[in-house]
Amino acid sequence: MTHTTPHSTTRRNVLRGTVATAALAATAAVPAGAAHAAPTGSGTGPAIGILLYDGFSLLDPTGPAEVLSRLPDATVTMIAERRGPVRTDTADVALVAERSLDEVDRLDVLLVPGAGNRGTVAAMNNQALLSWIRRIHRHTRWTTSVCTGSIVLAAAGLLDGRQATTYWASAEYLESTFDVTYLPQRYVRSGKLITAAGVSAGIDMALYLASLMAGDDTAKAIQLAVEYDPQPPFDSGNATEADARLKERALQLLAASQV
Repeated sequence: MTHTTPHSTTRRNVLRGTVATAALAATAAVPAGAAHAAPTGSGTGPAIGILLYDGFSLLDPTGPAEVLSRLPDATVTMIAERRGPVRTDTADVALVAERSLDEVDRLDVLLVPGAGNRGTVAAMNNQALLSWIRRIHRHTRWTTSVCTGSIVLAAAGLLDGRQATTYWASAEYLESTFDVTYLPQRYVRSGKLITAAGVSAGIDMALYLASLMAGDDTAKAIQLAVEYDPQPPFDSGNATEADARLKERALQLLAASQV
């Protein structure tokens, strides 16, 4: 399927921001591997690929990776246009892509993270990246996104006529630019596509995906294994309940932290 979009994708109108959460990531050299090989582990579990691109938000790939890597016999691999370190939206941290796009032909699960303005705009205008996403999607069991990763999926034409979620400040853009119905939920399933809301919602989505792939008992056990029992000190994480002042402050903090 070929998809082109006439929509303007400038930093000003694509979105107002996205969240990045600090964590440790390795930046060691990546060993060479066989070309054109999809990530594999024991050969009996799902091959899960997480796409990295410059300016992604750190928790978007790492939160789901923490959950999905606990699935029995699963293999989780970071993938980018080229092997090597890929920087986050703050540029303070990098994750290592162990495979390039050209080395991955098939995946059971594809996950596309979100990013700040710079990263999202670049990704949704990168035709080689969008073409690879469409090609991999044809054979996945599940194609997923976190935060503004749903905008990248929409730019690839995968969300046409579907319901989806995204980062709260990008919801209006998603609906007005693409043929997508936005739902203000932590995650939304539409066929084999599952989109998650902003950043931390990727963990919720990954647990839901784990239940679909391995059953509720396994998903519950993974949740306990990673001790995911959120009890934040403030009840301010729901955009539908936040006032305009707090939203503006949140977006100011994001803009100040991104490069």
